[in-house]
Amino acid sequence: MTSPSFIQFQVFPRLPERLNALVDLAYNVQWAWDQDIIALFRRMDLDLWEATMHNPVLMLGRIKQERIEALARDDSFLSNMDRALQQRQERTKAVGWFSESFGKRGDTPCIAYFSMEFGVTECIANYSGGLGVLSGDHLKSCSDLDVPLAGVGLLYQQGYFRQYLNADGWQQETYPNNDFFNMPMLLEYNADGTPVKIAIELPGRKVAAQIWRIQVGGTPLYLLDANVPENPPDDRIITQQLYGGDIEMRIKQEILLGIGGIRALSALGIKPDVCHLNEGHSAFLALERIRVLMAETKCTFAEALTTTRAGNLFTTHTPVPAGIDLFDRQLMERYFAEYIRSLGISMNDLMRIGRAENESDKAPFNMALFAIHTSSCCNGVSALHGRVARKMWMYNWPGVTEEEVPIAHVTNGVHVGSYISREMAEIFDRYLGTGWQFKETDAATWAHIDEVPDEELWRTHERRRERLVSFVRSVLARQYRRRGLPDKEIERAREVLLPSALTLGFARRFATYKRATLLLRDKERLLKLLTSETRPVQIIFAGKAHPHDNGGKQLIREIVHFAQQAEVRNRVVFIEDYDLNVARSLVQGVDVWVNTPRRPLEASGTSGMKVVVNGGLNLSILDGWWDEGYTRDVGWAIGHGEEYSDPEVQDTIESEEFFNILEREVVPTFYERSSDRLPREWIAKMKASMRTLCPVFNSDRMVQEYVRTYYMPAQKTFKRLTERNAQRGRELTAWCDTVRAKWPGVRIEQIEAATSQKLFVGQHIAVKAKVKLGGLAADDVTVELYAGGMNAERKIMKGHAVPLSPTGTAEGLQVYEGSFKCETSGQHGFAVRVLPKHQDLADPNSLKLICWK
Repeated sequence: MTSPSFIQFQVFPRLPERLNALVDLAYNVQWAWDQDIIALFRRMDLDLWEATMHNPVLMLGRIKQERIEALARDDSFLSNMDRALQQRQERTKAVGWFSESFGKRGDTPCIAYFSMEFGVTECIANYSGGLGVLSGDHLKSCSDLDVPLAGVGLLYQQGYFRQYLNADGWQQETYPNNDFFNMPMLLEYNADGTPVKIAIELPGRKVAAQIWRIQVGGTPLYLLDANVPENPPDDRIITQQLYGGDIEMRIKQEILLGIGGIRALSALGIKPDVCHLNEGHSAFLALERIRVLMAETKCTFAEALTTTRAGNLFTTHTPVPAGIDLFDRQLMERYFAEYIRSLGISMNDLMRIGRAENESDKAPFNMALFAIHTSSCCNGVSALHGRVARKMWMYNWPGVTEEEVPIAHVTNGVHVGSYISREMAEIFDRYLGTGWQFKETDAATWAHIDEVPDEELWRTHERRRERLVSFVRSVLARQYRRRGLPDKEIERAREVLLPSALTLGFARRFATYKRATLLLRDKERLLKLLTSETRPVQIIFAGKAHPHDNGGKQLIREIVHFAQQAEVRNRVVFIEDYDLNVARSLVQGVDVWVNTPRRPLEASGTSGMKVVVNGGLNLSILDGWWDEGYTRDVGWAIGHGEEYSDPEVQDTIESEEFFNILEREVVPTFYERSSDRLPREWIAKMKASMRTLCPVFNSDRMVQEYVRTYYMPAQKTFKRLTERNAQRGRELTAWCDTVRAKWPGVRIEQIEAATSQKLFVGQHIAVKAKVKLGGLAADDVTVELYAGGMNAERKIMKGHAVPLSPTGTAEGLQVYEGSFKCETSGQHGFAVRVLPKHQDLADPNSLKLICWK
């Protein structure tokens, strides 16, 4: 007996013609940060809005017909709908920041942003945590700023897992299937009505994928889906789970993301000049860009690599080598032996691009190093992370000082509109001025926060805390009901937390280095804080541990067991299944956001930034973004930036300081009230935090920085190298080959400097260097002196480079001269170095050629 062959089709919500605009609004997730559109859908059916996880597409398909008919006759509702649609259309037509800064943008995106996950809104479960939420915020700000960018990722049938706890508090995972046809996304179709599909080559077969589009305001997000009928079952599951499966599943996903992603853009008529790799997962896109350029111009692999590298940017998020994807040679041969034939290179050639030059031939293929070697620029995601990344990867650039390792930083930011409460946004409308959200990066905008009356700001914050308490009670009751707890326990859940008590929030991925249980190291001291009759403290926890991270799961279990003690059960709660909806409620209502990672393992972190725009304060280790954001008037810092070799000593010291800050500063400041019952000092901190941090730690500033510093310079260089059949790319490659061949003959023969005499602060030291160029021209190199103060190990600290100018030749040597100023007293030193130089070379260290003396 044969099984039936089903004919598939999609059914869309049918609405009265007067309400058709609702479908248009639903399929553009700009509603995720547009308060007016959210209010519109909530007004239709609040219970259904919540039941569908804020999914307007599913909501329109489920709402009762009589309610639809009533809305079609409701003049007030229709007026609000028309206004929301008109406002969105006006924003679409308006000239945005990008066009004002760089001229009118084209019709198709010239920048592609690749990420393994995107957290755009809670009803699209295509994210696991911070990386995905950052990716979503990046797209939203690109829409707000009119940046011509498209997102590229994978669409997961089960997404990341849903979390629930068993009776013992141990994390369990479920993997429900996503119903893409009832989500705010649409398949891309060809003119003949068939879905647009691409194919990638895997061992002995081709794997197809269809393309879904999520419209994020004015920014398209394209997601590849391998669950199509022409693929066998083992290949359909390539896009089943985010971060699921073994190392072989990971390489298949990353081939689909990188190589398949470039092919998907091409199938849609998009040929980006710049590709932004958000982490190394998508790095294989570099190979596909090389292959395409080779086919189009008949250039060599080396010429295509040199040319396409100019249009790639790599952002690293990990501060530890353990966070990098590594593939052994056997796995690489299985998946790329056939592919590299089209590139004209050997497996040894490919493996070398994924290793440091001084690594063994047996070293695995490192996706981060591959991304570094195929990109013109690399950056970390905070100032501290940039320093950590330079130290971690400096072995890849022998001879380059740690400070000059070519890894910069762009500190992350958050999309303000996605996390601010409606009540706080209304305050900003009144006192910061209408249109404040289009001037988020302007410090003058936020200076007006001082005009907000203390009482109005505090009452608004108190209302948000009350709503948070209500939300937690409701969620906790549902959790207890799912666990099968008796009705008495469920009723108790409706009494947890005090609406007026000092409320701390701790919500993030439950990795052990984030130390969620740091406060539990001294339970007696914590109990006193929690059970105080006059100054009570309460804590809300949320977060998921990776399914294979038993250490993280144990932290959750420890918190749950502590929270079950009779004396604190109403003061400590753990919210299951942390997602964007839970996060939004927390950041809008807590008084203090707590973050306790082991410095320097938090690359950036963004959750604390979301608290700031809602008037919350931060209490954190000086790590990630807080290391550059903290001052005494905007919050509290645990420690002074110390780093420890003994984790146990670190935990003891920092938990002690954590308690000291809570007991001596946070609690007294919160509960100390003036005659009008306002915590004036606390409110002053709220205002200082918003005034100082909001204009900096937002994703508009972040995207503008990427556009100015990376996207536009990369696009300019890429276009220059690819014009005239990649002629300049070929010339640059030939120049690089010449420099590499002649570099062994480059030597600094002699240095002359008057350093034996007594020197004083402010005095200039003249330096002359005679250099043998080994057949290179003077214009092929830069000669610099590198000077600075020296430490006890005779190493230059915080050195700076000073270029020397060619002044002629002597005895067959090129003479370079210059000077530097003695800025401070003490022991100083300098050295002279030679680096390659070319106007099309984005980074002189990319050739890894340097000569010192």
